[in-house]
Amino acid sequence: MATAVLEEIRRSQILEAGLVTIAQKGVAATTMEEVARAAGLSKGGLAYYFKSKDALHKAVFKEFFDQVFAMCRQQMEAYDDPMDKLLSFQLLFDSEHEYAPMGYPLLFDFMSVAVRNSEYRKMFSEWVNNWISLLMEAIETGIARGQFEGVNPEPVARTISAIYQGVATRWYLAPDEHSRQWAWDAVCQSVHSLMAPYQQQAKAEKAKAV
Repeated sequence: MATAVLEEIRRSQILEAGLVTIAQKGVAATTMEEVARAAGLSKGGLAYYFKSKDALHKAVFKEFFDQVFAMCRQQMEAYDDPMDKLLSFQLLFDSEHEYAPMGYPLLFDFMSVAVRNSEYRKMFSEWVNNWISLLMEAIETGIARGQFEGVNPEPVARTISAIYQGVATRWYLAPDEHSRQWAWDAVCQSVHSLMAPYQQQAKAEKAKAV
């Protein structure tokens, strides 16, 4: 097997080990030695791929963001109707899905670092903007099909993204008061209410055209 292929495999092993270790212990408490051990490497072997703890952490968080985004894009693409696409992320509120026990601790840990670190904050903004672009695709599909009228996709997609994030935070951190059913009902009601005027305007425009 070519050296480049082996190195890519090894790098993936390190990132997966980093994802699991940081999710379990937190970014501040995780050491290079622990990640190396989890990946089956020496500390020197790990240093070949990542020269510093900061470089490793950034790569791990980027891998996490990429995995979650790919999963959610695949979920959205399973639906045809634009409203169904906007409401296709019910898996974010599934405590039994592998994303929940590992993903939420990673996300909140990352956000805590981003509070005081401009580079991490930039990474967070890039991830949020990817979500907004994904949601915009669904809204633009609705516009093209005549299901939405008079909507500016970017700010509306930004609001929907914020709805998901806010509800998910409550659901994960305070589950006794915010059940899974509450979380999903809150998202659905909020998104439907947000999009209703644009759907009504679309219906009015169609009625005029008849």
